[in-house]
Amino acid sequence: MESTEITVLKKTMRQDMLVKRLNVNPDDKKSYDKWICTQLYNFIKDRGAKTVHAYLPMGKEIDITSLLEKLLEEGIKVITPKTLPNRVLENRVLKSLSEIEKGVFGTTHPLAADIYEGPFDVAIVPGLAFDENKYRLGYGGGYYDNFLVNHPETFKAGIFYPFQKVAVVPLESHDLQLDVIFSKELL
Repeated sequence: MESTEITVLKKTMRQDMLVKRLNVNPDDKKSYDKWICTQLYNFIKDRGAKTVHAYLPMGKEIDITSLLEKLLEEGIKVITPKTLPNRVLENRVLKSLSEIEKGVFGTTHPLAADIYEGPFDVAIVPGLAFDENKYRLGYGGGYYDNFLVNHPETFKAGIFYPFQKVAVVPLESHDLQLDVIFSKELL
């Protein structure tokens, strides 16, 4: 498949998934987000993870705020990104969810520039679509692909709503495979 065809397919899939995510029933979303947080927490504890890279939710993304609070309470180091130009994520230590500020593209990040450059045990990766081969479709900026390629030792956990599953995510050479996907049918 030509690169331009893949680009168009990805763009169409992104638009479709953003609309589907906007229309999720709020009660289903709340219940599902809670389920995801429980699954991730158990997974992180089972792996003995000491350092977790996670996103701060924006818009209708899966809300992992309660998980982040629990990890902080238990002394697990939580690192969240600040989005910089040229597809760069500046990884900052999250100390409190009350000490964050707005960033670009609707993101938020820790207010203090306490930069972390060490290894990550687990990275919680958001996305718009996934397939059975554990490939994800992100927002199109390439930030996570660029970040993860530089951290091959990091266990990559993708989290998605069930309607975000597709037959095949259109792939380009820079797209990375996740290690595990958390998703289940809504009850």
